[in-house]
Amino acid sequence: MLVGICEDDASIRNLLGQALRFAGHEVVTAHDGAEALRLFGADSSIEVLVMDIGLPDSDGRDVLQALRSAGQPAPVLFLTALGAVHERLAGFSAGGDDYVAKPFDVKELIARVEALGRRGRGALNTPDGLELDPAGHAVRTAHGEVLLTPTEFRMLAAITSRPGEVVRRRTVVAAAWPDGAIVSENTIDSFMRRVRAKLESIDSPVSIETVRGVGFRIR
Repeated sequence: MLVGICEDDASIRNLLGQALRFAGHEVVTAHDGAEALRLFGADSSIEVLVMDIGLPDSDGRDVLQALRSAGQPAPVLFLTALGAVHERLAGFSAGGDDYVAKPFDVKELIARVEALGRRGRGALNTPDGLELDPAGHAVRTAHGEVLLTPTEFRMLAAITSRPGEVVRRRTVVAAAWPDGAIVSENTIDSFMRRVRAKLESIDSPVSIETVRGVGFRIR
């Protein structure tokens, strides 16, 4: 397989790269979120991603949602020092497929990567002309760029990273707020109005439709 590794700690990055190559896989490495977006986009041949959450320029969960929104379907294993349950749940809510906390056993991690590779994912039908920047919490189109709050960014990413789906409100809340947060329907709708207004300000090629009683989808 071709495995992408995004890890800012050079010693861990090199260890994983060597172990995966020894196991017979090819490896491409990135040291931060910006490099991951450049190397692991939809036009790459990456089959599995190993993504650190605590990156120097962004949250790895936001990077994953940006990659998903750009059409990258590869399964992702999150690698992080944050082992609390609510952190693991946040990783899965962001679209992760597996989760390993540091310190880890290299043999187990490779076994998990290979299992993800066997399972794989199908191709994504993603929105054209919309680019998410997880480091700056911004969204871009051919007509400009607009800044989002972290919550707005994660709400938008939760929807655009699941093209073709009606994304339930609870899924959006899980992606944008800490686990266990009590978020009212009015709060969700208020945030969504702000996201829509910002998309309209840069002539976004897609809009967010409310599916009454269920959630949201792009169109």
